[in-house]
Amino acid sequence: MTALGFLYPGHSGEDDYPRMEQLLGSDIRLPLVHTDIGEDAHRVDALLEMGSASRLAAGVEELRLSGAEAIVWACTSGSFVYGWQGAHDQVRALARAAGLPASSTSFAFAHAVPEIGARRVAVAATYPEDVAALFAAFLKDAGVEVVAVSGAGVITAAEVATWGPEQILALAREADHPDADAILLPDTALHTASHILALEKALSKPVLTANQVTVWEALRLADRRVNAPELGTLFTREPIVQV
Repeated sequence: MTALGFLYPGHSGEDDYPRMEQLLGSDIRLPLVHTDIGEDAHRVDALLEMGSASRLAAGVEELRLSGAEAIVWACTSGSFVYGWQGAHDQVRALARAAGLPASSTSFAFAHAVPEIGARRVAVAATYPEDVAALFAAFLKDAGVEVVAVSGAGVITAAEVATWGPEQILALAREADHPDADAILLPDTALHTASHILALEKALSKPVLTANQVTVWEALRLADRRVNAPELGTLFTREPIVQV
C-alpha cells in the first residue's frame, strides 16, 4: 500500500481525489488534508498568504499520521505566485516540516509537460489575467514555451468549483493554439478528473489539469508508476503496475 498526502486549500474541487484514487485501480491511497484558505481570492496578496509556511505546516502532522510517503501542496496559484525561487523555498520548507519528499502543483506541471513530450503549451486559466501571466512566467522559468495564455477573470475558487464540463471545455477551447502541443488547466478548484479523456478527444491533444498532475507528481516522488488511461495521456506513459 502506498499513501500519498495532499494539502488542499479550502473546499472546492477536492472530490477529484477519491475519484482519482478509484481510477488508479491499485494499492494507492490519496489522503487529503484541508488547509485554511484565508481569503478566497485569486489576488496576489491573498495567494501569498494562502501559501504561507504556517498555513501549510498546520496540516503536515495529520498527513504524517496517515502514513504518507510524500506530500504535495495541491495548489497552483498558491505556489507559482512566489516565483520560481520562492516556490522552491516553499517546497523545501514543506519537506523539512514533514520530513518527507514534497512538491507543489506548480512543479507538477513543470515536470508533467516534458513527461508527455510537449514543448509548447497553451494555458487555460480561470484566474484574472495578471495571475495567469504569473503562471506563464513560472512555466517559462521551467523551460516550457507558452504560446497562448487565457485568463477567465474568476476571483474565487468557490465560483470555479461550480463549473461543469461544458464550461471547462469552453475555457480550454478559448485558450487553445495551433502551435500548442498540450493544454494546461491550472486551477485545482476545477472538477476535471472525470472529464480528461473527453477534453483530450474534443481538443485532439493532451490535456493536463491541476488535480491530475498533482497526483502524478506525488506518484513520481514515491517512485510509483501507474497506468490509468482514464486519467489521460499523462497516465499512459508508464508501464502497468502489477498489484
